[in-house]
Formats: sequence, structure tokens, C-alpha cells
Amino acid sequence: MKTEAHHPEQQYLDLMERIWRDGDERVDRTGIGTRSVFGTQLRFDLASGVMPLLTTKRVYWKTATREMLWFLTGNTNIRPLVLQGVKIWNEWPHARYVRETGRDIALNTFVQRIADDETFAAKWGDLGPVYGKQWTDWPTWRYRKDGTYEPGESINQVAQVVESLRHNPGSRRHIIEGWNVAELDRMALPPCHKTYQFHVAGKGDCARLNMVLYQRSCDVALGLPFNLWSAALLQRMIAQQTDLQPGELVWMAGDTHLYLNHADLVEEQLAREPRGHPTLEIVRRPDTIFGYTIEDFAVHDYAPQAPIKAPVAV
Repeated sequence: MKTEAHHPEQQYLDLMERIWRDGDERVDRTGIGTRSVFGTQLRFDLASGVMPLLTTKRVYWKTATREMLWFLTGNTNIRPLVLQGVKIWNEWPHARYVRETGRDIALNTFVQRIADDETFAAKWGDLGPVYGKQWTDWPTWRYRKDGTYEPGESINQVAQVVESLRHNPGSRRHIIEGWNVAELDRMALPPCHKTYQFHVAGKGDCARLNMVLYQRSCDVALGLPFNLWSAALLQRMIAQQTDLQPGELVWMAGDTHLYLNHADLVEEQLAREPRGHPTLEIVRRPDTIFGYTIEDFAVHDYAPQAPIKAPVAV
């Protein structure tokens, strides 16, 4: 069976193949090594509920959705995720615990203790001021007459963007930024998906909400499938909250890479062909962007091929 002409997922597969074939082999922070290209772009039309949900392997969209909802709470501790069975952030606090205590505790044991012991989780489960903190509680400082500074009122960027889209749709300042230079060294991992910008095209009932996501760094095999879903999900939620139609998602990245130990995943996925067009239904409209729950989302016509496992680089 031949791949459907112009299937939107083919962009992803073409990018993966390009990186694996032509990417520059580099030594990276993790010590594993990557093949990397710089400056990449994918485009997806989200009209009619279509989502960039990969079909050439199973993507656990509920896990990615729970993570996005966690970001919107501003929480930076993994315990709420752990209690929902979401594992994607576990390795970073575990690595910190082992490094700082010298105790070679198994990851599963560490995670179970995070779930069972709130005091332990408060100390060892926090990731620092990562994504959600910057999105909803960006710190500010006020200059005092004596030449010193004091904490000012924090900024909820997500709420501000929703309001600006409602009342000033033509603005070029609809931006959510995660790259707070002053706090990078306190984060378990500096933001990879760092800048979201929104754009309204058209007027009235036909007005569409477009979004650009820029990533400074992207793990194409494991990270990008989640990043695409999460970005489109955020765009869809904000479109609903602002009475706009979902428009185009434009994804862009700087260092776009595949890890050298992901060869089996890459070769297996490139041998597969996209099939079907999954869609997302948002079954309820909460009062605010912060009111969504996992039960508000239903995916239709998703028949992915089997999962492909590969190790996470920490």
C-alpha cells in the first residue's frame, strides 16, 4: 500500500529521514551523541478537528494532555503527574536525588516514594521554575527608592494572551514565553518548547487562530510527537476560549536532532506508512482556559501502529 499523497504526517517522516541521513554528528549534553540539523519547520492545518497525532506509532495523547493541563496549573512538582501515572518527568528529579544523596535508588522505588510521601515529594519531586511557572507566574521586580529591588506582581502570560486575543486580535504581541534567563539555572531542564506566538486571520465567524511554536532543541523521535500534540491542543483550547476557529500550527526548531541510540526506532518508523486522520473533539467549554480536565477531550478515528520504545536521554 502506498502512502496517501500529501498526508500531513509525511512531513514528520521526511524530517526524521533527513536528520538520520544528513545530520551532523555531534557530542551533546547527555553524552549519548546525536545527528542534528538546524532550523526546521512543519505546518499543520487544524481545521475540522484535525490534529498532528502520529499514526506510524502510538502516541499516548492522554499522557501529553495531562502534562499540558499540569503546565496550566503552574505546578512544578511531579507528584500530580505521578498520581495520574504520567512518567515523562520522572528521570530528572530521580537523577538529582541520586547525585545529591549518593543513594543508588531504583527509579521505580523513587517514583513510588514520591506518590506515597508528600514530604519527600515536596523536597525531591520539584523541577524548579519550569514551563508552567513561567507561563502563569512569571516573576517581576520593583525598583525601590533606596536602590534595591523587591518582588512585584507576577504575570500570568496565558491569561494575558487569552484576553489580548479577545480584545485586540490584530496585535503582534500574543506571546507566551518560557525562556526566563534569570531562572534557567534553577530549572531541572531549560524549556525546549520555549516560545508560542498567536495570530488571528480573518474576521467574524470565519476568523482563525494560527500559532507558531519555536523550540530551541527538539528530540524528534521521542519528544516531537508529544510536542506537536500538546501545541495543537493548547491552540485548540485557546481558540475555543476566544471564539476563534482553529487555524494553522507552524512548528519551528533550532537544533533538531535524533539520538544515536534511537537507531532501531528510526529505522522501524521510517518503514511504516501513515494511515487515517485522527481528530479531536473538545466536549465541554470551561469558564476559563484553566478549567479543562482530561475528560473534556475525545479523539476519534485514531488507529495507530504499534508503539516503538527507545531510551530517554537525561
